[in-house]
Amino acid sequence: MTVDSPARVRVAKAVRTRRRHNPVTWVQRGGLTTLLFLLPLLIIFGVFSWTPIVEAVIMSFQKTNLVTAPVFVGWDNFVAVFEDPVFWIAVRNTGFFALLALLFGYPIPLVAAVLMSEVKRMKGFYSVLAYLPVVIPPVVSVLLWKIFYDASPNGVFNTILGWVGIPPQPWIQDAVTAMPSLVLEATWAGAGGTIIIYLAALTSVSPDLYDAAEVDGASIWGKIWHVTLPQLRGILFITLILQIIATAQVFLQPFLFTGGGPVNSTTTILLLIYQYAFTQSLGGAYGQATALSLMLAAFLAILSIVYFRLTARWSDN
Repeated sequence: MTVDSPARVRVAKAVRTRRRHNPVTWVQRGGLTTLLFLLPLLIIFGVFSWTPIVEAVIMSFQKTNLVTAPVFVGWDNFVAVFEDPVFWIAVRNTGFFALLALLFGYPIPLVAAVLMSEVKRMKGFYSVLAYLPVVIPPVVSVLLWKIFYDASPNGVFNTILGWVGIPPQPWIQDAVTAMPSLVLEATWAGAGGTIIIYLAALTSVSPDLYDAAEVDGASIWGKIWHVTLPQLRGILFITLILQIIATAQVFLQPFLFTGGGPVNSTTTILLLIYQYAFTQSLGGAYGQATALSLMLAAFLAILSIVYFRLTARWSDN
């Protein structure tokens, strides 16, 4: 019996690869039919997704009001964004919002899902109750919470604080408390979807693992730390990067609650993009708006790539 040499094996693999990539073989295996079925989807995706992206890239190097002929200005729009002092305030505010959202909005859905999974009765009712804020239109939620945040002593939250002897708080009317107030509403509005994801993931955790931990004398917190969290590791990594991306693009809360105030304390990057495009000069600074949009997209893309590279091995383990 002869044994193939490594060189002969490599040659055989190269031949098989060439045959597999041969156009005739590709057509015989149904590649052309597959392409014909995908063609409408590719056309629609290209027209409605990639065309606006390409136009945004081009616009970021132009000065235009979308009416008269655009003028190429090179990197001037990017330089103008960096030289705008409000830009650095928006970056700081967006980072502060993301930090508060991670400290409060990230663990709360997980804790709620674990507690709800331990409930023996009315689990469906609690699931519906947790998901209800997601069903409410976001604009309605903000308008509702603006009533709660009434700074007068008769406001809903201030009335509750008055029951325990705490004086009325300014909430969204003060630069110090405005951003935490926005994070509180955003956490309430968005936690329900994450809770449902965690509840679905918890159903895949084998009860035998909890039984083994109980035999070893583990407490409820020991079970969560040594069984629940390791089993949800992959889901936790996904929800973390999704929350970072979402918080970096926060717009609705600062726009409807405060308009970026007081004193730009809640101006975020997306709100600044809106201000560039629609509220600054006559016709809008669309070039600066698209330039800042591309900068944000590039930052989130790089962050996502680095994040998945760092967490890929942890998720597999």
